[in-house]
Amino acid sequence: MTKDKKIGFIGGGNMAEAFIKGLLDAGAKKKNITFYEPFASRREHLEESYGVSSAAGNLDLVRDNDIVVLAIKPQIVREVLADLEGAFGRDTLLISILAGVHTHTLENLLGGAPRVVRAMPNTPALVGAGAAAVCAGEYSEAGDLDLACELFRAVGTVVQVSESQLDAVTGLSGSGPAFVYTFIEALAAGGVQEGLRLDVAQELAVQTVYGAAKLVKESGEHPALLREKVCSPGGTTIAAVRVLEERSLRASLMDAVGVATRRSKELGQA
Repeated sequence: MTKDKKIGFIGGGNMAEAFIKGLLDAGAKKKNITFYEPFASRREHLEESYGVSSAAGNLDLVRDNDIVVLAIKPQIVREVLADLEGAFGRDTLLISILAGVHTHTLENLLGGAPRVVRAMPNTPALVGAGAAAVCAGEYSEAGDLDLACELFRAVGTVVQVSESQLDAVTGLSGSGPAFVYTFIEALAAGGVQEGLRLDVAQELAVQTVYGAAKLVKESGEHPALLREKVCSPGGTTIAAVRVLEERSLRASLMDAVGVATRRSKELGQA
C-alpha cells in the first residue's frame, strides 16, 4: 500500500535516511518520496545518494504528501509543529518516531483531529534490521496502523502495542542497540586480553553475537535453553556464566532498560 502513497519526512537525519533507503529497496518510486531538512549538507547527501527531492519547507511537505514521518529531535517538537497547526487534514497521516512524545501532545500541538500514529524504531533500521513498535492516536482511522506497519517492515520488524507500553519499548529496543554494542566491545576486549589481535577479536565477537541472535530468532527456542546447550558439565562456558551471574550482568541490563524507560517518560513530560 505504501508504495503507491506519497511519503514525506520532516527531518533528514539517520532514521529518515534509513526509511528512504528501505522504501526504495521495497519498490517505492523516488518521485513519491520527499523530505525537508534545514542543513544543506544533509539535503545534498540525501538528494545525491537516493535521488529524492527536498521540499521548500515543512508546510509544503505536509500539503503534498499522504503520509508524513516526523523524524526530528523530541526537544524541538514544539518549535517545529508551531508552524504546522491546522495543516493536517483528514487526508494526511502523521507517523511520529519521537521518543517520549505522546500522541495527545502531537494532537494538541497540531490542532483539529489529526490522524497520528506514534512509533519507536531503532538504529539497526539503517541496515534493514530494525525493531519497531507502533500505536494509534485518538483520531487515527482504520488502516492507519497497517500503513505504519508496512512502512516499518521496509526496514525491519514491527509490533503493535498500547501507548502506555511505548516507554518500555524505548528502554528495550530503542536504547538496546547501545547495550549490545557495549557487550560486543567488551567481548572483543576480552579476546585481546587473552592474546588475540583486535581485528580478529572484533570479527569473532561480532559474528558470535550475530549468530547467537539469529539462532534465537530462527529456532524459536528460549535463550535459556540455548544457553544450556552450550554449557557442558564442568566446562569452560558454565565457569564463565557463573562469573557473569556473580557480576550481575543480567540485573545490570534489566536496570539499564528501566533507567532508559524512565528517561523516556521524563522526555514526555518536558
